[in-house]
Amino acid sequence: MKLNSHLSAVALAGVLLALAPAASAVEAPQAERRPQRLEAHGDVRVDDYAWLRDDSRSRPEVLAHLEAENRYAEAQLAAAAPLRRALLAEMRARIGERDSSPPFVDGGWRYRESYASGSQQPRLERQPAAGGRWQLLLDGTERAAGQRYYRLGAWSVAAGRPMLAAAEDLGARGASRLSLRDLSSGRWLPETLEQVSGSLQWSTDGESLFYVKLHPQTLRPYQLYRHRPGQPQSRDALVYQEDDEAFSLNLSNTASRRYLQLIASSADSSETWLLDAQVPDAQPRRFAARRPGREYYLDHYRDRFYLRSNHAGGRFGLYRAAAPGADWETVLAPDPKRELDSFQLFRRYLVVKERVDGLTRIRRIAWQGGGERSLAFPDPSYRAWLAHNPDPDSGRLRYGYSSMSTPTSTYEWDMAGGGSRLLQRKAIAGYRAGEYRSERVWLTMRDGARAPVSLVYRKALFRKGRNPLLAYGYGAYGTSMDAAFGSQQLSLLDRGFVFAIVHVRGGGELGEDWHRQGRLERKSNSFNDFVDAGRGLLRQGYAAPGRLYAMGGSAGGLLVAAAMNQAPELFRAVVAQVPFVDVLSTMQDPTLPLTTGEYGEWGNPERADAYRWIKAYSPYDNVAARRYPHLLVSAGLHDGQVPYWEPAKWVAKLRERQWPGQRLLLFTDMSAGHRGQSGRLNRLEAAARDYAFLLAVDAEPPSPPAAEAGT
Repeated sequence: MKLNSHLSAVALAGVLLALAPAASAVEAPQAERRPQRLEAHGDVRVDDYAWLRDDSRSRPEVLAHLEAENRYAEAQLAAAAPLRRALLAEMRARIGERDSSPPFVDGGWRYRESYASGSQQPRLERQPAAGGRWQLLLDGTERAAGQRYYRLGAWSVAAGRPMLAAAEDLGARGASRLSLRDLSSGRWLPETLEQVSGSLQWSTDGESLFYVKLHPQTLRPYQLYRHRPGQPQSRDALVYQEDDEAFSLNLSNTASRRYLQLIASSADSSETWLLDAQVPDAQPRRFAARRPGREYYLDHYRDRFYLRSNHAGGRFGLYRAAAPGADWETVLAPDPKRELDSFQLFRRYLVVKERVDGLTRIRRIAWQGGGERSLAFPDPSYRAWLAHNPDPDSGRLRYGYSSMSTPTSTYEWDMAGGGSRLLQRKAIAGYRAGEYRSERVWLTMRDGARAPVSLVYRKALFRKGRNPLLAYGYGAYGTSMDAAFGSQQLSLLDRGFVFAIVHVRGGGELGEDWHRQGRLERKSNSFNDFVDAGRGLLRQGYAAPGRLYAMGGSAGGLLVAAAMNQAPELFRAVVAQVPFVDVLSTMQDPTLPLTTGEYGEWGNPERADAYRWIKAYSPYDNVAARRYPHLLVSAGLHDGQVPYWEPAKWVAKLRERQWPGQRLLLFTDMSAGHRGQSGRLNRLEAAARDYAFLLAVDAEPPSPPAAEAGT
């Protein structure tokens, strides 16, 4: 059946649901209760579903339960199958069969990633900068053949020899394999480097490849190795090992290409070790020792080191030093009105990316004379970023831009003349920007704080106080969830939905202080903000009463789950994607990936105060006899960041209290990890499922009051 109008899918869902049997032939699975007593700091918890944890991902009774949940969820959504197929077809049609990234020039070559017609995986290609035939470096489709999961990560071509290194994730847990290809012969080298993070850099001569290895149990990036192509991994030299479990390693280059820098960072501290890229066997040299609460991130160009650091009062400024151990000279002092996010160094200019009132600003400052120029952006809310600029001698800056009504675009800015040239805009079939409106509003929270909310809707379908609204949030790690374009969301907007991003505390949209106000003992501010913003959006008429929905993933899944505990009546339905919901148990287990490195974000429950504040909001520990919204939960069996058993346990506990008529669904992807399915087209299937769930719920008549429903 072809859908000819924007609202016909909703009507179709309503018809199909009306024709569906009153009760599914597949019964809701209820996991067996096997109480496990847990005690800490004089407090006792009982976990009935701890047995669902299986680190091997192979225990038959656990897999059988997950498969039963999948069958039940599919049966519950069977009536909306035509809608789901229609949504998937729309999403695939919008992004097109072919695609490619804007080429960039580096070392005399022009590079790009492209997708052939209908392909799931990218191709890496290059051509001489002067022009000529494109050379295939890596065919993702060929590399993925025979693999149940494949995702291409970081890659790099050596400057001193025709050798490609590519990080490939074959297990969905976040650990990669490094593969090497001789570009002269086209031959893949027999050795592969296993259990690596994907952080890699070549020495200047191309004879040595540096990479970061993961801890076998926790997957923490903790060792730096040097590899000689052609030799087995067993002969690689250990260059540095990070023994502090709160710190992780990342490897990068400097603008000068003189140094490789190994960054050891925790939640609130960092230090950098330098390796001379021209002397591969040289030992790393520490730039400045780590201190609690001090972060610094550096670059090097024209015989000077430049550092973004927060050592002066907690706000980031920019500093310059002649050498490791030398005094730091202030280049840009910390500014309470601006939050310095990042910087790039050019021969004639310093370029800084800052946040002002929650929005990104990009400005360039001339080294000679200090003259400034800033980029202007047209939308009320947007995302802008510094793109890959490998040539510091260039007078042009490449940057990216997107808004909720502007597809992802790549520009080149003439830093001297001031003009910007559009290099590429993501093609979205059938999209007309003028038919949509994006807005940015500020809402007052219960404690007087003001939080921004970014919104988008289709203008012709918006009716104040009558539209369904999907609120999305994240709010953790100081990550800024900026207002970028999402082609998938058009399927909701074209059916009358308003889409909103709530920029809650815990994120980085309003600077580091905004992050601090939503972590550790103040984490509840994140959940309060999301609830208060939902109520504010209802008051201002962006959402109709009874038609407010919520969605979040990972730490955003924690956000919507905790908000659902606090105000279950506020949301009609919630989509929680790989949600971090068993916070207390996870943070008590240092053998799990990420736990020790995240004490600075959530707290270490070995301390009694941290135990209490985490327990107070952990969604799994706070399930109660409430009438919860309709709920769709997703998990990945091989997820190494939020293990599948967190959402599985949560749903099992909620199932005990499921009210008649409530949709409570758990989908576990049995071959995927934290980032979902492999392949750009396959990943759309989850979005189509999530949106079909929301549209189907919205098409149903309102549920009876709680008393009538037997709760």
